[in-house]
Amino acid sequence: MSTELELDVPVYEWAATEKQLWLMRQLNTLTRLHHEHCLPYQRLLDSQQVALEVQAREDLFPLAVRLFKHNRLQSIADEDVFRVLTSSGTTSQQVSRIYLDKLTASLQSRALVRIMQSWLGRERLPMLIIDHPGVITDRQQFSARGAGIQGMLIFGRQPAYALHEDLSPNWDVLDAFFDKWRGKPVLFFGFTFMVWQLIQALRLQQKTLPLNEGVLIHSGGWKKLQDLAVDNPTFKNAVAQTLGVHRVHNFYGMVEQVGSVFVECGQGHLHTPVFADVVIRDIVNGHVLGVGQTGVIEVLSALPRSYPGHALLTEDRGTLLGEDDCPCGRKGRYFSVNGRIPRAELRGCSDTVEPKMASHIPSVLPVP
Repeated sequence: MSTELELDVPVYEWAATEKQLWLMRQLNTLTRLHHEHCLPYQRLLDSQQVALEVQAREDLFPLAVRLFKHNRLQSIADEDVFRVLTSSGTTSQQVSRIYLDKLTASLQSRALVRIMQSWLGRERLPMLIIDHPGVITDRQQFSARGAGIQGMLIFGRQPAYALHEDLSPNWDVLDAFFDKWRGKPVLFFGFTFMVWQLIQALRLQQKTLPLNEGVLIHSGGWKKLQDLAVDNPTFKNAVAQTLGVHRVHNFYGMVEQVGSVFVECGQGHLHTPVFADVVIRDIVNGHVLGVGQTGVIEVLSALPRSYPGHALLTEDRGTLLGEDDCPCGRKGRYFSVNGRIPRAELRGCSDTVEPKMASHIPSVLPVP
């Protein structure tokens, strides 16, 4: 079965019908591929009598992301594992482990380039990473932070790391970066909460780094900031005051689908690229929800060849905002993320799962 994927397609230009014809071919190919090469996935689909080819994105059978925390799900031989990605988590939590071969890693990198170049352009900018360099030391095993940094490094040049290993600001690096690149276009990248911590440290020191020609790309979720009553407008205003940056793009993504990222436009909407899509489902019964309705986010990706990660049910709540009609002009579905699903609600998901896999783990919503 061919695992080729043509990535030279318009990222945000295809309207619904054209995009879905292309994307469904890719997703159906992946369902058959993983059914053939990943035995636990095969058993799960067979036990649910799932069709290996469907006509619509809403009919795909999604795996719950937490299955990757309790099961080794891969569609490649052990000797073909090129890199292992791990999700974030504390020592008391289990983490997802995502097994990549060279093909999947290459597809993820190439797709990320296509997506981000449509927002940043092709010029590689001087880059300030809001983290410390030790997070990408091990090239064989990356955390979610390390994978994010490694993926974004291709868009910058002469990278500087703003933090010490204890996550305190490295003032020497920050001052040197400002002195060197003042008045010139630069790229900032960091995880949302760590960017906020740096902003607070700058405020405490009564310092600013007015790099007005900069652009900030950040990700990692808003839960910690929401606990501090920091919303998106407050965050962007603080970035403008301390860094002088007015071009700020959040993006939504996860280690289980690296490369398929959903970037925020100037309207505050997260956009689906041609390589990926979203479905919003009712948390209780799994029914597909329409525009303006809030439910659990299902993410689709044409990229995962080495593991069955092409249709995943997240643990995040989101709202579908529209399709093909965002005022920013980009085609495709666009949506918002409204936080994590409370654990009590998460237990409402279907717990149907193949017996040899962790049967007590909620795995999938029922197919509507």
